[in-house]
Amino acid sequence: MFTDYHSHILPGIDDGSKSAEESVQMLEKLSEQGLERVVATPHFYAHREESAESFIEKRKSAYEKLCRKNIPVKEIHLGAEILMESGISECEGIEKLAIEGTNLILLEPPYYDCPKNLTDEIYSISYDYKLKPVIAHIHRYIGLYEKSEIEELLKIDAIFQINNQAFRNFREKHFVKSLIKEGYPIVFGSDCHNMTSRIPDFDVILKKGKLKESIERSDKIFEEYRK
Repeated sequence: MFTDYHSHILPGIDDGSKSAEESVQMLEKLSEQGLERVVATPHFYAHREESAESFIEKRKSAYEKLCRKNIPVKEIHLGAEILMESGISECEGIEKLAIEGTNLILLEPPYYDCPKNLTDEIYSISYDYKLKPVIAHIHRYIGLYEKSEIEELLKIDAIFQINNQAFRNFREKHFVKSLIKEGYPIVFGSDCHNMTSRIPDFDVILKKGKLKESIERSDKIFEEYRK
């Protein structure tokens, strides 16, 4: 089933969709591009949230607003894009933010300097909770982290999520193609936030026939990690 692993389609919970109406427009666009399953991954910043449980309640409320509309895709699975802050692996209830119905959890490295304990935090979440880490938009960090830090991330037993927009950037496209060639497990996501500046964009990769096998493998990963 054609899957978007990273989206901000839930209304009013983060910097993504501002309304249920906009959410439906985003989902309609994804459906037009052939998507059948969408993972909703609103931002989770532990330092801003009262708790993981309170975030889950807000997420539920946003999802219920969306469900009052006619949803144009077959499946929506709730998850979160979890910022990798120091001590995040000890955040109570963090395991409940795994992608609904799976053992996958989407983790976002910070955009500032790579923290020294980043890989330790990822390993802790993986082993303590028996979850498979999915590293969000790994390609974005090639201009931010040292080469050795990227290499450390790639050594992790993880899945690497690629934003479709990477194929619009020469350097990021080259990096992603090298991951595919070397056989790293990757999944694709729109990381869509709205219908203006960060729109659903699976047409970017669908135009590239050479990615067909990679897209098919990406879709199968969801089934592989179902509970």
